[in-house]
Amino acid sequence: MPVWMKAAGKWGSILVIIALVITLLKQVIAFIGFLTGAVKLLIILAFIAVIVGVGFLIIKGISDSRRNNS
Repeated sequence: MPVWMKAAGKWGSILVIIALVITLLKQVIAFIGFLTGAVKLLIILAFIAVIVGVGFLIIKGISDSRRNNS
């Protein structure tokens, strides 16, 4: 029996389906990794924005109090 006939047989089809499922799972895991990385980056950017905002408010409060005291 030729090789291409064996590959098109029952076991060849099962092996192809298993290979496709493994490839799909690898892609899903990579996508989940990308999403978690994006969420981590957004959380870090939000914390940086909060810290910069608080620093701006502190500097504004200090400069306002110096103006009022003079």
